[in-house]
Amino acid sequence: MLQVLNRSWALFLGMFMLMVGNGLQGTLLGLRGNQEGFSTFALSIIMSAYFVGFLFSSQTTPKLIRRVGHVRVFAALGSTISAVLIMYPVLVEPWAWTLGRVVIGFCFCGVYITAESWLNDASSNATRGKALSIYLMVQMAGIVAAQYIVSQGDVGGYALFIIPSILVSMAFAPILLSIRPTPQFSQTKPMSIRRLIQASPLGCMGMFLLGGVFSAQFGMSAVYGSQVGLSVGQISLFVSAIYVSALIAQYPIGWISDKIDRRILILWLAMIGGSGTLIAFFIPGQFTVILISAAILGGTSNPLYALLIAYTNDYLEREDMAAASGGLLFINGIGAIAGPLIVGWMMEEIGANAFWLFSSTLMFLVGVYAIYRMARRSRSALDLDQTSYSAVSSASSPVLVEVAQELYVEEEAEENLPSPS
Repeated sequence: MLQVLNRSWALFLGMFMLMVGNGLQGTLLGLRGNQEGFSTFALSIIMSAYFVGFLFSSQTTPKLIRRVGHVRVFAALGSTISAVLIMYPVLVEPWAWTLGRVVIGFCFCGVYITAESWLNDASSNATRGKALSIYLMVQMAGIVAAQYIVSQGDVGGYALFIIPSILVSMAFAPILLSIRPTPQFSQTKPMSIRRLIQASPLGCMGMFLLGGVFSAQFGMSAVYGSQVGLSVGQISLFVSAIYVSALIAQYPIGWISDKIDRRILILWLAMIGGSGTLIAFFIPGQFTVILISAAILGGTSNPLYALLIAYTNDYLEREDMAAASGGLLFINGIGAIAGPLIVGWMMEEIGANAFWLFSSTLMFLVGVYAIYRMARRSRSALDLDQTSYSAVSSASSPVLVEVAQELYVEEEAEENLPSPS
């Protein structure tokens, strides 16, 4: 662990500051937009726009890196993020924020792809697993730290918009000054969506539905909190509960998933997540209940994301796993674009508590579809040749998910080498 930190501390520090900046702008726009009188549906369009940019960037950034190199792409995207963050409080209009969110989503995805390819290059086969674990913790810690900063500032002022701009600008200094020579960038050609669906219908459907759940968490949670009358401090705790529980639950769920039929675990996580989320829907306005539901939702949906990737890999050849990750993330991104639009419409028609109804419905649909697939495809838990669960978060770029799959393939190959006689 110390070897990994010593080798990549600058990258981890820079990514922590970037995640603080991203976590700040996501929550802050929901709070400020509600204060400015934006409609719920207008805010849902603004939040959805981030995922449009993110999805487009996942396909475009690799081409930019191959054309002009890591450093230029990194610097260009970082300066653009900083400029857009300053633009938000200057031009307080839904159309401007929507365009800004498309650009921000594009740039953050590009930054993640660039930084994560550096992380992969800076890690050896022996340390790559530890590096991915630290990176996951840094991601979650940055988002949680952002919520604390929001709770200490004035949502109606300029300072909270300037802080993430400064953090994003500063994040590039340790990375660009300390990082080793830029790696050669190669992207695995993605597997076709049709082939993915044929290999694992449950994996694809689950990733699509979870896209809506994650986009509601990331984009609409602050809007929900504002509409039910939570204070800024309470909203910060509410959002933090989602991500802290996600981090805590990842590893024990991963350990269990390697021991049993994953469809059973997918079913249980989906049903627990859906049921726990309904608690806040049926008992509205109780802050303690809101925190409990948030923790249950985060602690089930985020591990479910990694679990569905591992489950899909169970039906793929080793050499296809990295390629499949790109297709799965594309499917997840389509769901993420639709999520805020649907939940925003529901919140306008039914009320703020539709936030919980939406997330619960999607989680239950994952569970119901798991039951359907279990009936269609028999699978003996005694005969499983399951791939290893890799803890990845929904904020990871296609590069990091591919690296996690490649790491498993490398470890599996080493284990299958004949022992020296």
